[in-house]
Amino acid sequence: MIRRVKTENGWVRGLPAADPRITSYKGIPFADKPIGKNRWRAPQPCPDWEGELFAADFGPIAMQANCAGDPMKDIYAREWAVDAELPMSEDCLYLNVWAPADGRKNLPVYVWYFGGGLQVGNTTEMEFDGERIARRGMVVVTVGYRLNCFGFLCHPEITAEAPEAPANFGFLDQQCATRWVKRNIAAFGGDPENITIGGQSAGGMSVCAQMTSPQNKGLFSRAIVESGTFTQPYGAKMGLFPRTMAEAEAQGVRFFEALGVKTLEEARALPARQVEDMSLSWPWGCWGETVDGVFSTYRSSEWYLHPERVICPVMLGQTSTEFTALPPVDCEEALVAFAKEQFGEDAEEFLGFFSHPATKESLAKEGLQHAIGFAIRSAAKKNADNGITAPLYAYNFDAEIPGWDNPGTFHSVDLWFFFETLAKCWRPFTGKHYDLARSMCDYWVNFIRNGDPNGLGSQGKALPLWPALTVDDPAWMVFGDRAQPERWPASSLEAFLLKHALQN
Repeated sequence: MIRRVKTENGWVRGLPAADPRITSYKGIPFADKPIGKNRWRAPQPCPDWEGELFAADFGPIAMQANCAGDPMKDIYAREWAVDAELPMSEDCLYLNVWAPADGRKNLPVYVWYFGGGLQVGNTTEMEFDGERIARRGMVVVTVGYRLNCFGFLCHPEITAEAPEAPANFGFLDQQCATRWVKRNIAAFGGDPENITIGGQSAGGMSVCAQMTSPQNKGLFSRAIVESGTFTQPYGAKMGLFPRTMAEAEAQGVRFFEALGVKTLEEARALPARQVEDMSLSWPWGCWGETVDGVFSTYRSSEWYLHPERVICPVMLGQTSTEFTALPPVDCEEALVAFAKEQFGEDAEEFLGFFSHPATKESLAKEGLQHAIGFAIRSAAKKNADNGITAPLYAYNFDAEIPGWDNPGTFHSVDLWFFFETLAKCWRPFTGKHYDLARSMCDYWVNFIRNGDPNGLGSQGKALPLWPALTVDDPAWMVFGDRAQPERWPASSLEAFLLKHALQN
């Protein structure tokens, strides 16, 4: 059984996972500590260590708000029970590996970026246990990266010091970890030429950012974007970021003023807790992606508009009740004004999709769109327009979720299923849920292996056919009581909105 491997930085010893056929290696550093002079710098090379690194425990999580909320009021505290005592530090650039212990070589590799709005999150969350995927002949890697102001602050002094890497340090951490994986994963049994990157929510957005970066050609072969590609069907920008460099640097100047410092050197000397506490008083989401012209040359949310991105097979999807969008109006007069401003000579066509006089209630019923589904359709259309043949596989997670809180298919609930970690959750899942999770994990693994989710499942039976999404024959996989492919035609309103969103 393989429990000890040699990396470029030294020997690493892992431990048997709950299934002893799998070895877990936790808390492996992939870069130098991002503290002191390395605060607000691109990740620096990991120093070598002497002797043997005993990889038994997760590394510290990134500086962030304490997410151990009241489980009776906060569904995310209820769902994942974040430990308020988890070690937290700027020194957070660690990754974790799960790999079969039998010495097999050239196994497919899955690199996972967690979500949390780029503000919170960590690799220790119980749903991210990679053992069930590794059992299927995979090597699984989960990556820690800098968050909030530590990962995404900009400032003119930072730009002057390092114009080659002036921003997006959290994304650069992910990139650095993936490059480390490419150089070292063969020691764990993985194939460095068969790497899939994946993530959910902000982790999925991170995957989009990595796909758009001109620095990442050849780094990975496939991408999985769970609830992480967003487009506002009614025209407004989604979220508070990305920002231009000028906007981000101006925010950084104001932040230094709030901290009471005048120089980058002074800011780097402040205790991490003091910096984090100040950042928590700023608006949620103000720390995020910046179009810096180096790592990021355009908005990651617009990844599908740019054929110069990393072209590869992509799996992407949503949960059925997350991120809905409505016209930004609540009455007839406002709807007419919005139609004229947004759609010009096509305003009458747009108004024809609604009852009149429009009310808040009728608009909510007739104008409902799904921001993620809209982005998925946009990606399929632009792939067709640009002659891109790399397949897209789309899904809609619509399973019944049990529990006293009647949560519906809330944002992130599908993580239990794709990682097949339902047994770690407090919810009273039944046999149908475990069967669905096994199928979903099987589809994931097939896609990670060769870019196509179809094939045999872990029990040796053929999975229901998951057709690639095309403009001419739109279909996706619906994960309800079971996996079932369904046709997915756009409504007349959605087709109208797509035409206008993509006409330029």
